[in-house]
Amino acid sequence: MNTISPEKFSPKKLLHSKWSKNAPINREKHFTVVEVEFDEQSNVTLCIIEAVINRNQYPIDWRSLRDSNLWRVGWR
Repeated sequence: MNTISPEKFSPKKLLHSKWSKNAPINREKHFTVVEVEFDEQSNVTLCIIEAVINRNQYPIDWRSLRDSNLWRVGWR
């Protein structure tokens, strides 16, 4: 995925995107979006991220990925 600012990140490009958490918890720093579901109006209804280190999965509000204080695009 090309490096783009999180503010301009489209929900249609979420699936398989890679993210780094600025403050890792339990050594979970790098994540991949593994599932995204949309409603009839193309709004995201479900977004699941998976930690690379241990494959733990978490539901997340995809809009929180836009917060540069919490997340960075890509694995860094």
